[in-house]
Formats: sequence, C-alpha cells, structure tokens
Amino acid sequence: MKDINIALVAHDGRKQELLQWVKFNYKMLTTYKLYATGTTGKLISDLVIEEEGRLTKPFKGKVTRLLSGPLGGDQQIGAMIAEGRINMLVFFCDNLIVQGHQNDVSALTRLAALYNIAFATNRTTADMLLTSTLIDDPDYSIQLPGCIDSYVNRALE
Repeated sequence: MKDINIALVAHDGRKQELLQWVKFNYKMLTTYKLYATGTTGKLISDLVIEEEGRLTKPFKGKVTRLLSGPLGGDQQIGAMIAEGRINMLVFFCDNLIVQGHQNDVSALTRLAALYNIAFATNRTTADMLLTSTLIDDPDYSIQLPGCIDSYVNRALE
C-alpha cells in the first residue's frame, strides 16, 4: 500500500459538514496521513466516535495541524501540493461569502488543479474520491500535466 496524504480544510460555515464527513468515513481516514489547517485540525483531532458502546478519539495525535488558513495554512498546503507531498485535498469552501483571505483560497485551488491531485469541494465528491479503487492502487500515480514541464524548461529571453 502506498502512502496517501490527505489535506482537510473547511471554512467556518462548513466545518460541521466536514466533521460529519470525517465521522462517517473515520475507518478509512485513519489509515491515511492527514493534514489540516488550524481549527479544522483541532476539531478533527478532538472528534469523538462511538464504537461498540465506547467513546474513542480515533484522530487524537494523528492529524498534522498546520497554521489557520488565513494565517498561512492554505499556503502551507499549497506548498505541499507543489512539492508532491499531498495526494488529495478535501476543501469544503463556503462559497456564499467572500473570505478575507480569498487570494489564498484561490491560490490553493489553482495549485490543486495545476498539479492534478484529487480535489473535492463537497461531500459527494469527497466520498467518491475516498472510495475509489485507485486510492490504494500501487500502480496508479498522479500524472503531472505537460504544461508544468514546459514552464520549467521554457526559454527565457
């Protein structure tokens, strides 16, 4: 099984929705390395699951917390994507309000698309990505688009 690194991000208006998704998928998610922006990471780490009549915190100590999104966490995840260290981004964006750090949000989503990683902005897509047979396929790898190589090797005048 290959290492899968998943970044989890949610704006304030969608944090509860992301937590419900994490709770629903906790058995699968605990098998992967998780990264999350500040508050989202804390909420996931503190998430209580009832299993077989007992309460557990399956993510305690298992989520690498980055900075809060507006304080640089979005950019940290973006850098990890560019370095090939993130395989999947689950980002529940609140598209009904303009974020104070909208430029960071736009940059993060641009990098996810540019580097061709699995990227979900809603629960349905996140469920489909997480349950794809390709997620653990050792023969599958992310294919970087040719435009990246072309850009890196462009002639400068």
